Amino acid sequence: MKFLIFSPYYPPHKGGLESHSAEFNRELTARGHEVTVFTPNLPVMVDTDTLNHGTRILRYPAFELVPNFPVPKFWQSLFYQQLGILNHTKPDFVITRTRFFLLSFIGLVFAKYHRVRHVHIEHGSDFVQLTSTISTVLARVYDFTLGALVFKFSSLNISISEAVHSFVMRFDQRASPIIRRGLDFTSIDAVAPALPESLSSYQDRILLVTVARLYKWKGIEQSIEAIRSLPKALQDKICFVIVGGGEDFDCLKKLSTNLPIALLGQQENEVALAIRKRADIFLHSSQPGGGLSTSLLEAMYTECAVIATPHEGASEVITHEQNGLLIQNHKEFVDSLTLLIENPEVRLSYGRASKQTIIDNFSWAKSIQKYLHVFKTLT
Repeated sequence: MKFLIFSPYYPPHKGGLESHSAEFNRELTARGHEVTVFTPNLPVMVDTDTLNHGTRILRYPAFELVPNFPVPKFWQSLFYQQLGILNHTKPDFVITRTRFFLLSFIGLVFAKYHRVRHVHIEHGSDFVQLTSTISTVLARVYDFTLGALVFKFSSLNISISEAVHSFVMRFDQRASPIIRRGLDFTSIDAVAPALPESLSSYQDRILLVTVARLYKWKGIEQSIEAIRSLPKALQDKICFVIVGGGEDFDCLKKLSTNLPIALLGQQENEVALAIRKRADIFLHSSQPGGGLSTSLLEAMYTECAVIATPHEGASEVITHEQNGLLIQNHKEFVDSLTLLIENPEVRLSYGRASKQTIIDNFSWAKSIQKYLHVFKTLT
């Protein structure tokens, strides 16, 4: 089969959607399918037409109208040249990801014009929440207009988690199968635990970590406030490392003043993973919005003890007091931190149980077979 993937971002751009898309494509090509990716040239690369793991990648000129929301540079001829290339791919399926990206609507139009089956994979579980009120309102308007059209006129919507499925049903009542992502266990295992030189003074401390794009919906300020509420004696035992970039970076840095917190900004995937493998506790303080956090799944596989709000898929993979701790409010957050900081045996127990959860439920071998079954039913 031939697949044309409209991916709103793609590696080397960092994020869970990007890794999901790249690993999904690699699994398809490994099974003999032909894959072409149409994606923004962000970060800007010299090559705009490349081959990677058997996947052809066309990178069109784009800019970010607001952070992490790319828009094509429609006035540049290269964009239309690459659309011309897409016209000759003759795909069996067009696949789009996440309705609030303009590229998903472009993918819908392309599929309808060429009369190709369009499968939309949704990664979001709520309306977008940004620091800017104006941007948040505009995102909501988009969801109820172009975003809603993507849901309603696709051949099929696939949800990556139960939370995403509930959100999709608000726009389109057709059956929407839930297919959770896989993880690349081999690549994760190949990375050794390590801390960057800037954190060398914290080698002997209990390491807490979060890896995320720094948006409002990630709720990282909740983690910072929970650490602020710890007694000084416990604060002196820990270091909380925040890995990621985004519009809230400066605000979070200011909130972290005089606390044992290090903001490292955006890092290469291998660096972020090495830090996670060295960490003792992973903090997942998301608000409603995301679908199923890749960082959370990777942290569980690396045997971090997890403290999580139920959002962004956490309630679907964490069973409270069995393979982690689910929290609902500030007091529960502080109590959970205190428990894990003071009891290393509890951390180890949750960490081992969480890794087994991932091994049992998140292999790409199982996930890609579910996708292929769906595609065959649509042919």
